[in-house]
Amino acid sequence: MAAAASLASLPSSLLFKRSLSLTPFRTLPRLTCSLSSSLEFNITFAPKPKPASKPDPDSLADSGQQLFIPWIVRGDDGKLKLQSHPPARLLHEMAKADTKTKANKKKKDTAAKQRVPAAEPKHSKAARRFYNENFRESQRLSKVLAAAGVASRRSSEQLIFDGKVTVNGSVCNTPQTPVDPGRDIIYVNGRRLPKKLPPKVYLALNKPKGYICAAGENKSVLGLFDDYLKSWDKRNPGTPRPRLFTVGRLDVATTGLIVVTNDGDFAQSISHPSANLTKEYIAVIEGSVSKRNLIAISEGTVIDGVHCTPDSVELLPQQPEMSRSRLRIVVHEGRNHEVRELVKKAGLEIHSLKRVRIGGFRLPTNLGLGTHMELRQGDLSALGWKTKKVAVTAGR
Repeated sequence: MAAAASLASLPSSLLFKRSLSLTPFRTLPRLTCSLSSSLEFNITFAPKPKPASKPDPDSLADSGQQLFIPWIVRGDDGKLKLQSHPPARLLHEMAKADTKTKANKKKKDTAAKQRVPAAEPKHSKAARRFYNENFRESQRLSKVLAAAGVASRRSSEQLIFDGKVTVNGSVCNTPQTPVDPGRDIIYVNGRRLPKKLPPKVYLALNKPKGYICAAGENKSVLGLFDDYLKSWDKRNPGTPRPRLFTVGRLDVATTGLIVVTNDGDFAQSISHPSANLTKEYIAVIEGSVSKRNLIAISEGTVIDGVHCTPDSVELLPQQPEMSRSRLRIVVHEGRNHEVRELVKKAGLEIHSLKRVRIGGFRLPTNLGLGTHMELRQGDLSALGWKTKKVAVTAGR
């Protein structure tokens, strides 16, 4: 009752001020007490008043009253005072923090763009062995047979079609069947295919005149590698012999550089027209060569319905020990007898023709006719072979 009496005695100007928005205090229930002669109290409660509604800011704005958020600051005189706007120091610190946040974000974005990707982690031998045994990608059956030296890719496909190849005890008639020679049991004509495939071999041969590039013929260039294959078991014990073939061809009368390998992907890569590898030939001409002949060669000729033009034609200086003229002719299409047809169309006759360069690899001058050399990683790159580092076998 004393609290209610004191509250009622407060002036209304303190409860409601034009510049302040305060919530009214809750009114306590009114108590009445009457004392009868029998000293019994009769206490009754007044009805509970309805709760006062909170003032609405919109209504206050409509009524002209202003919402006031006080800021307690210390003035220059050292005393605390109220003001309606934030201190200038606070506003300055907030602006400074916002600028730092934007600068840090920009710095992080720039660092993320310039971040160098981490190098691929190296795995242990045990991890690589486990991956090869369990997750190694399979290869097509025909490709595995060709890589194992059974036959060429087309001949291997014919063996599969004829039912002469079994995989894990069942006859397989589909060349595209995925197999893994390390895990699958493959038989060809009753002979077990070795689990370990021969390594990739890359050789450069200085082809002599009179040899052809097809396999299985009497004077095939592959016969020049008989000694190389006979000594294979001694140099690579426990490893199957590779089945060699030529990359592209040179006609029987042409000498010079030709690549021999057992890697079908490599052969397809450098022999495909999309490789755009140039090939350089030295043609020894019967008789003299005039400027008109050079113009006729540079104009090109039609071969198999396609107009072929050389990349360059050059008359080389006369050599003292050679009376015949020599031409350097560079082509990139590599069509059958292309150089011979270009010279023939110009009215000239070729005495001898030699290929001296393929791409960026040039035939070494000290490599004799009928001999070969091993191609190193740099030589393969010069030939346009873009792949990971490969292991090549040694020996001549």
